[in-house]
Amino acid sequence: MNQERNATILSSQTICTQAGRYIGWPTIGKMPDGTLLAVFSGDRDAHVDPFGKTMFVRSTDNGQTWSEPELINDTPLDDRDAGICVCRDGTVVVSWFTSHYTDETYLAMCRTEEEKVRRQAYLRDVNPADIRQWAGESLENGRYRLGHWVRRSTDGARTWEAPVRVPPTAPHGPVELSDGRLLFVGIETNQGRLERQGHLLSAESRDQGKTWATIGRIRMFPDYPGDAPNGYAYFCEPHVVEVAPGRLLAMARYEERPGAPGRGRLWQFASDDGGHTWTDPRETQILGKPPHLIALRDGRLLVTYGYRYNPFGQRACMSMDGGKTWAYDREIILRDDAPSGDLGYPASVELDDGTILTVYYQQERAGEKTCLMTTRWQPEV
Repeated sequence: MNQERNATILSSQTICTQAGRYIGWPTIGKMPDGTLLAVFSGDRDAHVDPFGKTMFVRSTDNGQTWSEPELINDTPLDDRDAGICVCRDGTVVVSWFTSHYTDETYLAMCRTEEEKVRRQAYLRDVNPADIRQWAGESLENGRYRLGHWVRRSTDGARTWEAPVRVPPTAPHGPVELSDGRLLFVGIETNQGRLERQGHLLSAESRDQGKTWATIGRIRMFPDYPGDAPNGYAYFCEPHVVEVAPGRLLAMARYEERPGAPGRGRLWQFASDDGGHTWTDPRETQILGKPPHLIALRDGRLLVTYGYRYNPFGQRACMSMDGGKTWAYDREIILRDDAPSGDLGYPASVELDDGTILTVYYQQERAGEKTCLMTTRWQPEV
């Protein structure tokens, strides 16, 4: 065991590797019977490619052992950033987004001739109808408009219903509220960033993910004139937690080009009316991206996030007052041994014994493809 400030790190392990393939952007959920489901984008060449599939692994022993990967989505486009929401009745809602660049962009990213040949063969089978169906037609910097999707399972993630379009997208997906609604906070579009257009959206489902409606909008662009050329700075990849019935707290990644040291902190905003209206986003001291939020049984809030600064790894922070303040001076270091900054998207569940299991992606060794990992840890009481 390893003591890290206000937590005890109990164990870390690799739970899924795919030989010669890249894994990224996971989320974890717990079924009513205790089964754990970790969803991710897998069977990839690299961080950006056309091959990604939505996959998951399951554990029936509190994360000690995991199944072989199972497939959820394999659209003709790149299926990325898998989120999961497990409802109280066991309904599973998995979210993801589809992304597509031009052929020229994909091929320019190839690092080997073998990779280029494989991509050329794959892209020949992607037709304009596929792109229109799963993403869109508008281009921005070589990328088509994103497609935002969810799929449901009502039999313990054994079979999946047809994909449903949703207004927003975010890596960790929607959450179930105490009133039974699902709430999804995410970006509405990949377009218009340079023109400072667009918002973060909050959308609700009153039928456990079958249909969705936008109910609120959040400012997407901070007031940093002069600091971010062309107004590029923006909020993205948000996640939300219910602090009390009707009271919601959300955090978002802050993205800026060119990146400035110390400027990648999380921002937060809140709603007192179930997601219809929101406070203006404000900057926190938490340096990392993106956020995943949960409320622990003792009332504390936990946020986990990737740390893409040296030493690279995964970190967490606690709030004892519903998110008004965060114990940043007692930041929890879950891992600080990653070989590179290609990592993160940690998401957590509280197990029945009060320990936390956090899933994330990073490399085991420098030069290797990324894999899926977990850390089990005990917060300070």
